[in-house]
Amino acid sequence: MAIEKHVAGFFRLDDQGWARHANPWSGWSRFATGMVLPILAIWSRVWIGWWAALAFAAVALWLWLNPRLFPPVDHDRGWMSRGVFGERAFIEHRQIATGLISVRRANLFNLVAAFGLIPLAYGLWVLDPVATILGASISIAGKMLFMGEMVALYDRMKAAHPELAYRAGA
Repeated sequence: MAIEKHVAGFFRLDDQGWARHANPWSGWSRFATGMVLPILAIWSRVWIGWWAALAFAAVALWLWLNPRLFPPVDHDRGWMSRGVFGERAFIEHRQIATGLISVRRANLFNLVAAFGLIPLAYGLWVLDPVATILGASISIAGKMLFMGEMVALYDRMKAAHPELAYRAGA
């Protein structure tokens, strides 16, 4: 779990940060752009040469800023909000998570998402749109399946351990 905690630390996901990231505007905008914009920025090297590095830096800045740009969510009813809070539980309460979901299945979904990066990277390297789209699709599918597991985790955790559920303003 060390890598996930480091990532959460990099994005400064404390209580307030998680609440902001759980805002559906943050979660869905990050999900919608988190794969497409980096692909476009890397592919843009064909059109704009080394200026593509600036485009990629702008995308990286957007992805870093995104969890900070939106107000904290005021409830935990939305699918994306529950998924983000489930991710937090997966990172911070692994012992509880292990009893509520199949951690092996959640990790398998993350592995599927990571596996998709292989054809994606190849497609971006050789400018093959089929490999790029295939890799991105595999990664997105893996991430969506993982988020579904995180929603299930949060819902089960909230029922079994209501003290760990999100409370706006708390």
